[in-house]
Amino acid sequence: MAKPEADGDNDDKERQELSTPARLKATPDQDDENENADSAQSDIVVTARRLDAARDTIQPALGANATTLSRAVLDLQPGGADRNLNSVLLQVPGVSLDADGDAEIHIRNEHGNIQYRLNGVTIPEGFAGFGPLVDNRIADSIEVITGALPAQYGFNTAGVVQLKTRSGSFDADGDIGIYGGGNGTIQPSATWRNSIGRLNLFLSGSYLRSDIGIANPTPERSAIHDQTEQYRGFGYLSYLINDTSRLSLFGGTSIGSFQIPNRAGQTPVFALNGRTSFDSAKLDQNQRQQTHFGTLSYQYSGDEFDFQISPWLRWTHAHFVPDPQGGELMFNGADTDLDQASLAYGIQADASIKAGDRHTIRFGMQYQHERNTTTSISRVFGVSANGSLISDRPLSIAVDLRATADSIGAYLQDEWKLSDTLTFNAGLRYDHYRGDISEGQLSPRASLVWTPTEATTLHLGYARNFTPPPLALIGGGSLAAFAGTTGEVEVTAADPIRVEREHLFDIGMQQKLGRHLTLGLDAYYKLKHNLLDSTQFGATELFAPFNYAKSYSWGVEASASYENGPFEAYFNIARGDQKAKQIISNQFFFEQDELDYIDRNYIFTDHSQKWTLSAGSTLRLKNGLGELQPSFELIYGSGLRTGDPAGVVPNGGTEEPYVQVNLGLAQVIGKDTENALTVRVDVTNLFDKIYLAHDGSGVGAGQPQYGPRRAVFFGVRKAF
Repeated sequence: MAKPEADGDNDDKERQELSTPARLKATPDQDDENENADSAQSDIVVTARRLDAARDTIQPALGANATTLSRAVLDLQPGGADRNLNSVLLQVPGVSLDADGDAEIHIRNEHGNIQYRLNGVTIPEGFAGFGPLVDNRIADSIEVITGALPAQYGFNTAGVVQLKTRSGSFDADGDIGIYGGGNGTIQPSATWRNSIGRLNLFLSGSYLRSDIGIANPTPERSAIHDQTEQYRGFGYLSYLINDTSRLSLFGGTSIGSFQIPNRAGQTPVFALNGRTSFDSAKLDQNQRQQTHFGTLSYQYSGDEFDFQISPWLRWTHAHFVPDPQGGELMFNGADTDLDQASLAYGIQADASIKAGDRHTIRFGMQYQHERNTTTSISRVFGVSANGSLISDRPLSIAVDLRATADSIGAYLQDEWKLSDTLTFNAGLRYDHYRGDISEGQLSPRASLVWTPTEATTLHLGYARNFTPPPLALIGGGSLAAFAGTTGEVEVTAADPIRVEREHLFDIGMQQKLGRHLTLGLDAYYKLKHNLLDSTQFGATELFAPFNYAKSYSWGVEASASYENGPFEAYFNIARGDQKAKQIISNQFFFEQDELDYIDRNYIFTDHSQKWTLSAGSTLRLKNGLGELQPSFELIYGSGLRTGDPAGVVPNGGTEEPYVQVNLGLAQVIGKDTENALTVRVDVTNLFDKIYLAHDGSGVGAGQPQYGPRRAVFFGVRKAF
């Protein structure tokens, strides 16, 4: 099991080394050399930690809600370091899970719009649908920030997931392990970190193979044709130039192949080259996805001035291959071999200046350029004017699309301490997006934080947000080519995607009761124009964006956490809604009666869930072998939206509520945690509750997706 960091760990090791017999036998000259080496190493450790702290002060979450999960917490949960990052985030108030095989989460009922940062630098994600780019094992801590974000957080603003990488060790250590069990899962992984003088490095890698890569479209224990193989790697290099400067290089890669799961017993609608029957269980649709990113970061920290500048690069590619025997064509009247690639690069700079005892001025900018290409070959059948099939021999239609977009943002803000207990943070952002259309916005942000006692914190905030759309080329540029075929759409309108604009109001408090219990309460209201949502493109796991003209959402979140020695527990509950009306872009994805109703009425978005609950606990019990670590987790949801049973109101129904209980039990063997062996067993969905996350009938939804059935997993991890 990975080891939690502590401020005094390296100092303790140094004191222990100084008392070893080898030290006592050293000659006077050797003593001097060793003392000088120890002193230099200690200075490097202190400098690295000071720079880490300075980086945090550049981008504080002042006035927002911040929940931090430490490395120790991450290792103690069911699944430990081998757990999917999105599942980890369910421990945070207001976070709910969609079905997609742990690939998608919703923060405060938003679809996407999540910003991921590594060591303070924003990294654009790959194409939606396949989960985070990195494993949770690379993180020393994970912080989730929601609410009225300060001005330095732009673009994606539903929530910020901030990972601090597990760098900073100046002694060689790491771990190697293997995890697997249910659903044919096997997952070997390893981490390693070390230092060479002023150079510090960290490496992580993992491989995953499973028989359920995408959520099962049936309630059965095993999915049909749903295997996945995934590779993830991450590396971090950091060099201390001097006492005030550091240069870092970090990057990662994520490569995955996915089978598209099938449902048996489906009846073909179309004949193909004289063939009228096809076993739907034998459909062979596949998708491959890969993303690679890298960042070079320079940081300076002086007495009054802190600064970080980080250019970055990201490339992602997805290729969907339909059934080679034409099965999809027989069921749907169309299939598409789709290849999509995106190259993005940009730069981010952030700085802070201490302007006296009462003011800290922060300023910075972000720039991103993205270029996408989409090539596709679609097979369809020709149809006559009255809608009858002309022939059972398919036609091929090739489409080649290109698009570019630029996003730039700049901010200035002042953290003003009005008194020892009251802080006012005022900021102003300007953002501009240029793609199919060009839009800009000046966005004020402001928050008040009051700490009347050490145990009580209250905050009040407002943020004007500007969210550029994802640059996806699955759009309406080729609609005319499909006229007179089974690929023709009912609605031909394809207005361009717009930038989402939002007014957000947030108020909350945190209260510590004694030394062990902390309570939290937060409420928010969002008023949006051009709400960004997305819909699944055919059978692929690629998504296309669209806008609702108007939207509003609200929510209330309550949380409690308890810590007392070896026992820790948490409880979160959230109530919220999101509604929207009038689809104003990429309308061709929808039927005319849906568009007509949504033009006149607010509807729930398909990812809106009224009630979300999560709870869990961990315990550390010393024993003769070392330490026993049982853990418990529960998630509950009142159900995502589905089609109206009466067929009138889009997203007018609600799926059945669900509850899932997960258990974990780990035994750390060995008194020395740095070299311990950890053996664990985990059970997901302990009571084997069968639940339908969504049935595929909602606006923007794809095929049905069920939650995971009960499965048992085993793991062994050796630290060194």
